[in-house]
Amino acid sequence: MTEITLPDYHDVAAAAERIAGYANKTPVMTSRTVNEEFGADVFFKCENYQRMGAFKFRGAMNALRQFTPEQRAAGVVAFSSGNHAQAIALSAKLLGIPATIIMPHDAPAAKVAATKGYGGHVVIYDRYTEDREKIGRDLAEKQGLTLIPPYDHPHVIAGQGTATKELIEEVGALDALFVCLGGGGLLSGSALAARHLSPDCLIYGVEPEAGNDGQQSFRSGKIVHIDTPKTIADGAQTQHLGQHTFPLIQKHVNDILTVSDDELIAAMKFIAERMKMVVEPTGCLGFAAARAQKASLRGKRIGIIISGGNVDINRYSEFLAE
Repeated sequence: MTEITLPDYHDVAAAAERIAGYANKTPVMTSRTVNEEFGADVFFKCENYQRMGAFKFRGAMNALRQFTPEQRAAGVVAFSSGNHAQAIALSAKLLGIPATIIMPHDAPAAKVAATKGYGGHVVIYDRYTEDREKIGRDLAEKQGLTLIPPYDHPHVIAGQGTATKELIEEVGALDALFVCLGGGGLLSGSALAARHLSPDCLIYGVEPEAGNDGQQSFRSGKIVHIDTPKTIADGAQTQHLGQHTFPLIQKHVNDILTVSDDELIAAMKFIAERMKMVVEPTGCLGFAAARAQKASLRGKRIGIIISGGNVDINRYSEFLAE
């Protein structure tokens, strides 16, 4: 059995140096209306303004920057519903690495188009009947590619943690941090950064109600596998946590919360109307959960990671019209 090597905060700090000059230092925004509603100071780390529109660029670039010359020449393969796909494709383009991306047939059209636009060769599969991980492993073996999964990889985790590192270094210590949760790359990386820079911060992962495998895993003490959940949060339609992400979440995270699709839509509407930002459903998970918990957050300093803004504009219009 392959030994699992878990990243630590030093890996997050090294990733920050490695991706400097490639990744954007995204803005931290506040809302007077939110602060009044919560009775707290709330800080939004806006990764919707990251390159390719989501935090995933951080982990992808950190991973690809560590390729050997042989790996660069052969190419990278990744599987993703959209944001990791775009992140790998863009990072590979910037570094001159061929990229093959495995995407589900029902991925948002805008994400597929962007992935192709960044030069990625897209392979389509059915997320409800086919195993994307097996497809990725097979392609890697047959074509000599290096597989970079969307979350279960130490270099990816360390890269994702740089967003929270930037947040806390900019605004200071936090009392609570809300982070969206799919496979756990962002949450585990964020937890490493928060535990080091703001040790007393309460760290919450947030999943869609329909896909609470992380919550089940966290509370049972073992990785729980579920069927692909049906939720508008397409970036969190994962079936299980990873061998790297789960132990980090177990060790550093305080709890896993869930929100409904209706709560996500309400959060999207608020962010669009009051903060003038386009945020995808998955990117609203943290804010939706914080709103539901606001009675316990009065007087606190709260961090919320807005994970991305890559949403099909027609679908987005439908969400706002509901």
